[in-house]
Amino acid sequence: MSVSFSRRTLARFLGASAVTAGLPRFSYGQPNRPVSPRSFPSGFLWGSATASYQVEGAFKEDGRGPSIWDTFSHTSGKTFQGETGDFADDFYHRYESDIALMKDLGLKSFRFSVSWSRVFPSGTGTPNPKGFDFYNKLVDALLASGIEPYCTLFHWDLPQPLEDKGGWQNRATSQAFGEYAGYVAKHLSDRVAHFMTTNELSTFVELGYGNGLHAPGLKLSTAGVAQAAHYAVLAHGLGVQAIRANAKTGTQVGLAENPTITCPVVENDKHIGAARLAMREENARYLTAVMEGRYTDQYLRNLGAAAPKFTDADMKAIGAPLDFIGINCYEPEYARADGSAQGYEVVKKPTSFPHMASPWLFMGPEALYWGPKLATELWKPKAIYITENGCSSDDVLTADGHCLDTDRVMYLRNYLSQLQRAIADGAPVRGYFLWSLLDNFEWADGYSKRFGIVYVDFKTQKRTPKLSAEFYKATIAKNAVA
Repeated sequence: MSVSFSRRTLARFLGASAVTAGLPRFSYGQPNRPVSPRSFPSGFLWGSATASYQVEGAFKEDGRGPSIWDTFSHTSGKTFQGETGDFADDFYHRYESDIALMKDLGLKSFRFSVSWSRVFPSGTGTPNPKGFDFYNKLVDALLASGIEPYCTLFHWDLPQPLEDKGGWQNRATSQAFGEYAGYVAKHLSDRVAHFMTTNELSTFVELGYGNGLHAPGLKLSTAGVAQAAHYAVLAHGLGVQAIRANAKTGTQVGLAENPTITCPVVENDKHIGAARLAMREENARYLTAVMEGRYTDQYLRNLGAAAPKFTDADMKAIGAPLDFIGINCYEPEYARADGSAQGYEVVKKPTSFPHMASPWLFMGPEALYWGPKLATELWKPKAIYITENGCSSDDVLTADGHCLDTDRVMYLRNYLSQLQRAIADGAPVRGYFLWSLLDNFEWADGYSKRFGIVYVDFKTQKRTPKLSAEFYKATIAKNAVA
């Protein structure tokens, strides 16, 4: 049993002077020292993000070809209750009213992805003008509302005909991606100034080709996964080259990656040093290779005979200089100095570690500090964007039609406070894209996990802004954590 006493109760027994002796004096409204307003830099870009297969629907309209997610979600047992992205949020038809929601929130930018199979139904060959016209209309509508478009070229929906030829196991897919990226950049860069080649290389490779939980649902050998990963990062590199060759001068190029973000278990020199080592090595296959144009010796040594086959020209393309990097940040990992030759240990989380509605989404706001900070120290990027951050919640509507997602507000408030700290400490973070604007098709979880700040009734397609939307709107208006 624990017992607590108020100051008034203590004063009755000990006297007021004894209670207040040695305690700081507070003057409400006139604090003894300045309190940080938690403000962000002037011109900070507040946005939100979506992905084509998760929101668009219209899966057979205007010449769109099938993607691996169409195939996977229509395969029995692959997604929650067999749910698919066939209709999703019907964004393909409702984008104008959704842009009105964005404008009401005060969004300065919107990150969307292009469906590769809308533009090239077979992945290569003759483009589909009618499918591409959707993105022309979307970009024009965003600009007309004062919202800057940020375009991601690949967010996991690989055209099925390319998968039929090996997908990311086939070097030809990397080359096809470069051709597709160049085409989109050529036709959108007159209005879109920022392109991201790929979204989360590590996720679509490891979950799609490693453990089979995502499309195309394969479980390759260690060597097979390593080679698929190489062809994926090569696609990024060839995409960068193609964008620079075809886009309007001044177009900014980067990628959106979800690096393993290693936070020090304690913020002292030895554990911070361990976290820095871990950030580089734990991301050796993807972000480190992109930022350094090489695989680390430790990565190749650990793989041994299973290491990917590559050329110097491959690595030169992969390491092409970027204008920015995007960090998708949800959860932390923790690193400690352990005295080993490696120099660090990634600490396993206990079963009691708090998480959001998705069991994988562990709550660790400090990740949004250490991710940008360590990336800045290791690779000195010209600019960083937080291209995704958000959380799932067990959202329900009240009887009077509100969604009071206080847990998501708590999550966002804490993470954004850590992001402000990172910027104050010198990380060149230029903007933040909240994931997500809308509840949507959440991959293998179907519609069972809601990440949006706008509630979507998937039967009626009615949109209802949640409490988190009110919080985000106030944050944008103040340019500070609300």
